[in-house]
Amino acid sequence: MPAYLESFLTFLFKYSPRVFERGEFVLAPVVPPLLVGIGALLVVGLVTWLYRRLEGVRTLDRAVLGALRALALLLVLACLLRPALVVASAVPQRNVLAVLLDDSRSQRIADVEGSSRLTAVQRTFADSGALMRGLGERFAVRLVRFAAETRPMDSVGALAATGTRTDLAQALEATRAELTGVPLAGVILVTDGADNGGGDLDAALLGLRARQVPVYTVGVGQTRFERDVAVERVSAANSVLVGGTVLVDASVRLRGTGSDPVTVTAEADGRIVATETVRAPSSGDVLSVRLRVPPLPAGTYRLTVRASAVPNEIVPENNVAHTVLQVRAGPDRVLYVEGEPRPEFAFLRRAIAADSGVQLVGLLRSAEGKFLRLGVRDSLELLTGFPSTREELFGYRAIVLGSIEASFFTGDQLRMLADFVNVRGGGLLALGGRSALTEGGYRGTPFADVLPIALDRAPRDTGGAPVTYTLRPTSAGLAHAALQIAETDAASAQKWGTLPPLTGVNALGALRPGATALLTGRAPESTTDQPLLAWHRYGRGVGAVFGVQDSWLWRMHADMAVDDLTHLVLWRQLLRWLGEGAPERITVAATPDRLGTGEPVTLRAQVADDAFLDVNDASITTTVISPTGVAADVPLDWSVRADGVYTGRYVPTEPGVHTLSTQVVRGRDTTRTTTGTLLVDDADADVTQAEQREALLRRVAQETGGRYVPLADAARLLEDVQYTESGVVVREARDLWDMPAVFLLVALLLGAEWIWRRWRGLA
Repeated sequence: MPAYLESFLTFLFKYSPRVFERGEFVLAPVVPPLLVGIGALLVVGLVTWLYRRLEGVRTLDRAVLGALRALALLLVLACLLRPALVVASAVPQRNVLAVLLDDSRSQRIADVEGSSRLTAVQRTFADSGALMRGLGERFAVRLVRFAAETRPMDSVGALAATGTRTDLAQALEATRAELTGVPLAGVILVTDGADNGGGDLDAALLGLRARQVPVYTVGVGQTRFERDVAVERVSAANSVLVGGTVLVDASVRLRGTGSDPVTVTAEADGRIVATETVRAPSSGDVLSVRLRVPPLPAGTYRLTVRASAVPNEIVPENNVAHTVLQVRAGPDRVLYVEGEPRPEFAFLRRAIAADSGVQLVGLLRSAEGKFLRLGVRDSLELLTGFPSTREELFGYRAIVLGSIEASFFTGDQLRMLADFVNVRGGGLLALGGRSALTEGGYRGTPFADVLPIALDRAPRDTGGAPVTYTLRPTSAGLAHAALQIAETDAASAQKWGTLPPLTGVNALGALRPGATALLTGRAPESTTDQPLLAWHRYGRGVGAVFGVQDSWLWRMHADMAVDDLTHLVLWRQLLRWLGEGAPERITVAATPDRLGTGEPVTLRAQVADDAFLDVNDASITTTVISPTGVAADVPLDWSVRADGVYTGRYVPTEPGVHTLSTQVVRGRDTTRTTTGTLLVDDADADVTQAEQREALLRRVAQETGGRYVPLADAARLLEDVQYTESGVVVREARDLWDMPAVFLLVALLLGAEWIWRRWRGLA
């Protein structure tokens, strides 16, 4: 509400709107309400009787004049009821008021009347300023600065704007916990709202709301930059196999750049590996940019996406964003199970043969009870056929099922296949074929739930003739990493339109809720598209279907050039994608995964045995290796809140990429694995979303019963903070009958009566 409007309403209704918001309406009549009611009836009756006796006056005039006179008299009678507001206010010098001041790097941005946000905050909340003096007269003020951590301070002069993150949840929760047991009247939160600490803000607000502690938010900085380039988000796989192209998707905000080109680059450890030139979109100001990073050697890389700056840009620091990319040496072991000799299996093996990142282990049934084993580690692997234990099956990262009937598996093996995806987190791809899917008798088995397509149709009766499909990628398929079969997105989309048709023999149902179709096909006699390549999340892993039986035609069809690599590229990328998200038995991650030096981080390890059952009785130590090679051992303790989860605390002292190596000791067994990374970097932190997030600050205030004001209007808090239900309060009744609005309304009614008389010639 504008200040001038609030001042006018305060004059009109005696108290500020804040009092009416906080107050409870009551009546304290000076005479019994029954007598007031009788008096009101007498007034209405008397006015009606008097005005009906008037002669020579029209009915309309009598009605209007009588109504105006009766309303004026009734309003005076209503004052005898003595309406009032009961308001709870803080007792002076008996309560604590916490003032939380943002001390993160975003406060260095100079967008407040030519000065930095830090300078403006220090000027507004100066110790000798009117605002702090007024607050100090009523409360015991506690000054707190916060960024990644929360610390008390004596003066706003201690603010340095060096924090690399803004953790609102941590700041509010720490303040509430620190001031437990003292009369806390309220919290003033001064920030730009760039909440990037990863804390649970809802839980923090719930704790304050339970204590009825209002939070008054003060917004700092501009809510919209007129000219700014920013890399808002970077999305890339955390871990990829060596030899594969990495797709990096970035959201870049281009505001006020017009038709000027902006160069977006991807850097791996400071070396430019991909470049794109973009211009502002025709609508909106956020553009999705895809960068293709060529294959990198095995190792850990600091991946940087950078957008070139434009003249007169307020915040050039947000033109860059970082993430960490791990390139694994592999190989990922993929189990292919086939029930009959057919070209699909042979051509898939040829496509993968030269890929050092994927090892295809083939189990081909050559006769009843006899198998051809290919790519096995030793003579014992798959010796008796398909694995019969979880430990053996879960050693693979992905499984491909060809044309093999459900009766080939035991009931336990079908449940193991479902657990391979759900519990182990592996990827499973079911291919089409005469003995696959519905035709293979999988409907109603535990395996059917893994698939993204429902097996709810009867087996297809084609009379021996397969159905021909012309495959086309969906919009999701065009963007999917596994379906990038050319060097650019445009070339890939064009290539898909030239591939020959494939055939299928399976009755495929509809997509399950939440499933995504990547490739669809339409039969010649059909008018609708059938999803043929689809996937969905099932538990921790991925279940997928490729419902055709002869993708090898994309290698051997007469329309395909001899040197066309579409089939090879597609299958390499499909198998890499299937196993990409499969977790190791031991994983460790840092929360948050990016922070500055000197800031604490929580290390969280998930530990399972060979059957991927959670382990709670292990001794866990994570070794953090800094960029300079300094190792620090961090013991992790089992978290009673979750099975298999161990946590510990670490404070990094060096910037750069840290590797996390975890040792698990269980009885006489010791396992050590390198499974995680931590990026310690404060060069551009906290400015990715540098504009003031007014909506978030309004929500914080609204959910706790506080109020949002911009920094320029912070002085208005002097009145607001005294009305609270928290702390030591006193309740007082404030009369409303003597409001200027009441007298003005009576005068308005009597004046309206006189004007009507003059207008109608009755005066």
